[in-house]
Amino acid sequence: MTRSTHPRRLRRALVLAGAAGLALFATLAATASPFAASHRSASAYTFQAITDPKDPTFVQLLGINDSGLIAGYYGSGASAAHPNKGFTLPAPHNGNFVSENYPGSVQTQVTAVTSTGNTAGFWVDAKGNNHGFIDWNGVFTTVDAPGAAGKTKTTQLLGLNAAGVAVGFYNDAAGTSHAFKYNQSTRVLTPLTPPNADSAVATGINSKDEIVGFLTRDKTTAGFFVSHAAFDEFDYPGSTNTQPFGVNNNDEIVGSEVDAKGQSHGFTLTSPSTHASFTAIDDPQGVGSTVVNGVNDKGQLVGFYQDSAKNTVGFLATP
Repeated sequence: MTRSTHPRRLRRALVLAGAAGLALFATLAATASPFAASHRSASAYTFQAITDPKDPTFVQLLGINDSGLIAGYYGSGASAAHPNKGFTLPAPHNGNFVSENYPGSVQTQVTAVTSTGNTAGFWVDAKGNNHGFIDWNGVFTTVDAPGAAGKTKTTQLLGLNAAGVAVGFYNDAAGTSHAFKYNQSTRVLTPLTPPNADSAVATGINSKDEIVGFLTRDKTTAGFFVSHAAFDEFDYPGSTNTQPFGVNNNDEIVGSEVDAKGQSHGFTLTSPSTHASFTAIDDPQGVGSTVVNGVNDKGQLVGFYQDSAKNTVGFLATP
């Protein structure tokens, strides 16, 4: 199952969790939503399936930079025989995978990659605790939110920009998710609190310090976008589960939504603050099970789908 349709994939956290910057959202004025969007066709994309020979049954692609360097991982994490193992994959994406795993980790996911090849993600220790990490100029740093609590603690980094500002979330003792941003230079962690949300996860940040993520309220999951101290929520039309995962410097947002039949579809959202327009993204080999996780400034998308054999397959979609 893809992350959006199965609890073990939701928000990436549950795959493993079994385990001074932006002002707080609570201080921001929520603007009138500009997201009454139209739809465009995804037929303008060329799709390329990407699998890792180390585990051809499970690959997720989570980020891509303008040079085409992809971040992701293989291995479902469902058993000790199939642990999550991180990698980067440079263009031309012909199988030249480069392993990237936090030293001493049991499992690792690489979730984001910057223009210069620096990365972020999270790793899992032998006790099942999740820790965020940044790999900056070849030096790994662990990021643990002070509020992370529970039988196993969870902090994850899901986005990183060229200035070294990461975004992610942690779970408190009750299992509630709290969004935050973290500056790897100053080591300052800043909470991000959408108004009246039950929980929140920050998933992507661009070089303009604009942030995307999703929140829950009254059993509904909605996306959010923060730009220049303005906070907006949005829903994919007809969906009660909208999860953005990335944003580029052109304010193109990508993510997934779940329809009334419980099937997941990827999407892009362009011009969110002016002439908002959604595009449904379904990989031809995975209609009903497509998730888009990352986008670069060239409009290339990465994500994953489930094929007819129930394998999770990564994809690159090029305009």
